[in-house]
Amino acid sequence: MTDGIEFARDGEVARLTFARPEKKNAISYGMWSAIPDIVADVEGDSRVKALVLTGAGQDFSAGADISEFGDLRSTAEGAAAYDEAVAAAVRALTAMRKPSVAMIRGNCIGGGCQLSVASDFRFAAEGSRFGITPAKLGIVYDFLSTRQLVALVGPAHARYFLLSGLLIDSTRAREIGLVNDVFAPSALEESTMDFVGTLCARSQASIRGMNRIIEKILSGHEETDSEVERIRLDAVHGEDYAEGVAAFLERRTPTFTYR
Repeated sequence: MTDGIEFARDGEVARLTFARPEKKNAISYGMWSAIPDIVADVEGDSRVKALVLTGAGQDFSAGADISEFGDLRSTAEGAAAYDEAVAAAVRALTAMRKPSVAMIRGNCIGGGCQLSVASDFRFAAEGSRFGITPAKLGIVYDFLSTRQLVALVGPAHARYFLLSGLLIDSTRAREIGLVNDVFAPSALEESTMDFVGTLCARSQASIRGMNRIIEKILSGHEETDSEVERIRLDAVHGEDYAEGVAAFLERRTPTFTYR
């Protein structure tokens, strides 16, 4: 496994942990580059139903490791290669059919916030801090991540983040829709994993199909297409649909089998 990343499976849940607590889990080029393969591993493992992203120690991630920029981003070619590694990590998370959940403590800034926004859900501990800071570095944020941020919090809040580079706390993050919910630090793990357990108990055919449709909508699709209709038709003819209807009529908890 790449230095700075820990990856583990626990039953139906995989966990990607940014593990450089001495650097507030700053994300190195190698860590960015490792994320697509980790996501592909999760997607290809029929035993795993969800991916949790978190950070070791007190922080989720304070962002990209800027100490590398002097070497890796010192030329136009180097900057382009670095940016492609970041973009590939974001694209991989965005394209996941299985749900991804960011569990956030402490600093969630810059590239760390970028990855949390690319995740499907974000749960934070009270006292967490959020910000996206390209304006402090003379960098222009990439199109995909900007679109995701605008879709999540709206253009006014996106401009506040990107143009000012200022940080907000967890209360404000919940108010503007940046995070789904905020919990006491002692309750974050249990509350997040309870929600992940709920996702794992639902029909995976439904979850993955709807995740793909949401991705298409956020990419600019305004009408249904052949892929959407195929996803919906496959679901109607699938075992999960039959089980869900039967369980509802029999007043029992469904046992879904789609993997």
